[in-house]
Amino acid sequence: ASVKMSKAAGKYLEAVEKAGQDLHSIMIVKDGNIVKEHWMGEGEKSKPHVLNSVSKTFTATAVGFAIEEGLLSLDDKVISFFPDKLPAEVSDNLKKLEVRHLLTMSSGHDVEPSRRNMTEDADWIKEWLAAPIVHEPGTFFVYNTLGTYMLSAIVQKVTGEKVIDYLTPRLFEPLAIEGATWQESPQGINTGGWGLYLKTEDLAKMGQLILRRGEWNGVQIVPAEWIDQMTTAHIDSRPAGMRPEQITFKAEDSDWLQGYGYQMWRCRHGAVRADGANGQYIIVIPEQDVVIAMTANIGDMQGEINLVWEHLLPVLK
Repeated sequence: ASVKMSKAAGKYLEAVEKAGQDLHSIMIVKDGNIVKEHWMGEGEKSKPHVLNSVSKTFTATAVGFAIEEGLLSLDDKVISFFPDKLPAEVSDNLKKLEVRHLLTMSSGHDVEPSRRNMTEDADWIKEWLAAPIVHEPGTFFVYNTLGTYMLSAIVQKVTGEKVIDYLTPRLFEPLAIEGATWQESPQGINTGGWGLYLKTEDLAKMGQLILRRGEWNGVQIVPAEWIDQMTTAHIDSRPAGMRPEQITFKAEDSDWLQGYGYQMWRCRHGAVRADGANGQYIIVIPEQDVVIAMTANIGDMQGEINLVWEHLLPVLK
């Protein structure tokens, strides 16, 4: 099997080069063992990498812990946490907004609230709550990075700790993930939707935890039901920034049309993933007992994952 894997990995890396993809690292774990790891370009084994939206999956995990500890529930109303930050006029849709809607990117915004308003002197929570909620929460998917910031703010509100500190004893320490850093808003709240830095191996560990439904070395770290909820499609998804009428491609050709879970995407081939701009991936393929972690600087993320399906998936079966 390892000869087949080496050959396939060689072909895969050739294809990456031919496509001009600036891959930084890839680590493939099968049946709990690392079967291939490779660093290139700016990738370094010992150096944390920008994760962009892969951060979101870690924020959702923190939400799961807070729910397990009875500090939070899926149907808690978002406005209940920030009574002092609400707009003068609180719309019916804003009143209906629940934690679950933030998790599934279905807050009801017609367009993603812009990060442009989130200047150094702005209160990001206030800005986000002031953005018009056009659709009934739970009915309309819009990729919403600051919605994940709101989840981070809620976790901090109910736990009294920044998400990174809250996750340290619950997730990072059990998985022996060291040196994690997370950017913050001017209000001292982890950015949630982006801003976490981890090493490739840490991403592979997180993928393995998800693959094993929250179990790590025989210990249940995250409730299995929470992992199931995170990895189930709750709403029809689209690529970030795309409107339903702009979709000209078919679901069978796209890993962005397979449905969205709690801060994770469903993929083709029965897989699920965390992904972050410019090519950061944790891909979990339960049918093959496989996790693939990747860091990169690649704009075409569909092109990036296509090469994984084409060259690596066949030998992992």
